[in-house]
Amino acid sequence: MPQKSDSLYDVLIIGGGPAGYTAGIYAARANLRALLIEGATTVSQITVTDMIENYPGMPEGISGFELVQRFQNQAEKFGLEITRGDVASLVKETHAGRETWKVAAEKDYRTLTVIAATGANWRKIGVPGEEVFAGKGVSYCATCDGPFYRNQEVIAIGGGDTAIQEAIFLTHFADKVTVIHRRDRLRAAKILQERAFANSKIEFLWDSVVEEISGSNFVEGVRVKNLKTGELKDISAAGVFVFAGLTPNTGIFRGMMELDKNGYIITDGNMRTSAKGIFAGGDCTSKLLRQVVTACGDGATAAFSAQLYVEALKGETY
Repeated sequence: MPQKSDSLYDVLIIGGGPAGYTAGIYAARANLRALLIEGATTVSQITVTDMIENYPGMPEGISGFELVQRFQNQAEKFGLEITRGDVASLVKETHAGRETWKVAAEKDYRTLTVIAATGANWRKIGVPGEEVFAGKGVSYCATCDGPFYRNQEVIAIGGGDTAIQEAIFLTHFADKVTVIHRRDRLRAAKILQERAFANSKIEFLWDSVVEEISGSNFVEGVRVKNLKTGELKDISAAGVFVFAGLTPNTGIFRGMMELDKNGYIITDGNMRTSAKGIFAGGDCTSKLLRQVVTACGDGATAAFSAQLYVEALKGETY
């Protein structure tokens, strides 16, 4: 059970995805007093992924939800404390002569170090009808909403790994999936491209963007613009799945550490941020590859860096 709010943690981890739980495993195994705060109104991207087949040691594949559950169970086994809540702010303080952080969630927590593993959210495309029909035909998660579109036609927007993987998943339910991509080729992994091109239920609309999502009570179709010709055309669809990338959940860190132009946290090779005592890992950081395996590596490195920082603060450096 979590301790009193006025007690001091060695490490406080914000975020319950692969980076956060891996950091929790490493911190707890190092005998640090560690707390993980899992978002109350947000979920890790990976928990709604239907199948992960590129995680080492699991060639048969595993669902994202089950994988995160395994991470959590393993972390709890080593003594990680876990609670749920949305972190509102971080404030630097001094406690017993040491620099600490006060983390405000459903109550205040104090800690020597913070590991930011807040992940990212789906990016919106910002066209008319997107907000109006959110939850009424507009979705950002095929695993969550795909079963609602049995024997219907849907749109998938995007050309990356997530877009193509989710488009393939949608074919388990929909009669037809039209992938709309602003370029003339995909950027998804070749194996995903091959599967999509071989799937008779998937059609591609290249060099195109959605200009508007329309309907009455629910989505009925989209207006699409060809970027090369300027031609506009309407396509009927019962659902629109948007896979346009990610927006990092880093709002609470603005003004206290260095972020890149897209709002991702900048770290060094040891996952240290520009704010003393704060480390980061996973999808909220500025990096080349955002995958479960890289998030786990970030989490492990961040936890070890935090451990060294705590030991130095306590005069216990080996």
